[in-house]
Amino acid sequence: MQAADHDTMAEDLALLTSAAEAAADIALGFFRQDPKVWHKDNASPVSEADYAVDSFLKDRLLAARPDYGWLSEETEDDSGRLERRRVFVVDPIDGTRGFLAGSDEWTISLAVVEKGRPDTAVLIQPTRAHVFFATAGGGAWLNRRPLAMERHVGIHRAKVAGPAALLTRLRHKLGPMPDGGYVASLALRIAMVADGRLDLALAKPNAHDWDIAAADLVLAEAGGRLLDVTGTPILYNRPHPRHGALVAAHPVLAAEAVGLIADAEKADHTAS
Repeated sequence: MQAADHDTMAEDLALLTSAAEAAADIALGFFRQDPKVWHKDNASPVSEADYAVDSFLKDRLLAARPDYGWLSEETEDDSGRLERRRVFVVDPIDGTRGFLAGSDEWTISLAVVEKGRPDTAVLIQPTRAHVFFATAGGGAWLNRRPLAMERHVGIHRAKVAGPAALLTRLRHKLGPMPDGGYVASLALRIAMVADGRLDLALAKPNAHDWDIAAADLVLAEAGGRLLDVTGTPILYNRPHPRHGALVAAHPVLAAEAVGLIADAEKADHTAS
């Protein structure tokens, strides 16, 4: 089976971009308007905005590419996606808690995955009119600015954002590190490494494909790496699209952070 060619990725990028921009308008219609909210079995919130954006994207994207599979946070999973060559991986609103709190830090995340890896991605932050996009081998961009991670800082000076448990493990080893603040959207947290606002982003276990696929490609095409804490690159569109703890950074910094977190986990297990 051949990987997608340049023309296919270019056509898919145009489709994802137009769909993301239209979806952003839908989401903004609910933003700070007290939308209806429900809670899932894991107590995470979902709003009528999530459902409206998901429905729109599914209709728009599959109408244009009926032979593609579909994986989204707000759609019941269909194992038929595993038989499709190319699969849309979508998070209609990443950072729903931030969205409901009126924060700017939420995104709409769209990717196309083939052979376990994203090759086309659009990540839009509607409140800032920021559009990240990338294609495999075609580079990564923020609006009209190309993204390139040409250097890295030492881990002691790395501006880091992530969940408290992982930050604590790093700081236990390293001492104080520059604080990148709380970023509600995991996809945005990873993309902020690609555009240089963060040096290091961490994610706790249980991120799903839809949380990270688009941002992963943006980061990779900018020259960074998204790794699990064993140092393994992420694969997508598997039967269970869930991942362990993650590290996003320049490749040298990512490898160093993975090693320190793994050492801290071993020490925790030994102590217990």
